[in-house]
Amino acid sequence: MNKHLGSNFDDFLAEEGLLAETEAVAIKREIAFQLEQEMTRSGLTKTELATRMDTSRSAVDRLLDPQNHAVTLRTLERAAGVLGKRLKLELI
Repeated sequence: MNKHLGSNFDDFLAEEGLLAETEAVAIKREIAFQLEQEMTRSGLTKTELATRMDTSRSAVDRLLDPQNHAVTLRTLERAAGVLGKRLKLELI
């Protein structure tokens, strides 16, 4: 008998100890996607974003890399501000 029959995917990931990591990856991908969309809408290149954020182009590359999870809240706030947005975090 399958022990996962009737459970949901989140339950499976939690049982395997992968839920938090999987959620973190999904959140970072979504943030990177939203930032890229706003850059396109605003007509900003990575270099222009870096200049306006007073940071390096490589820092922007890391910010937009969905696999790089080492992004600070301050960096996210600066990027959002440059793009005319606010960063909103919430616990659910």
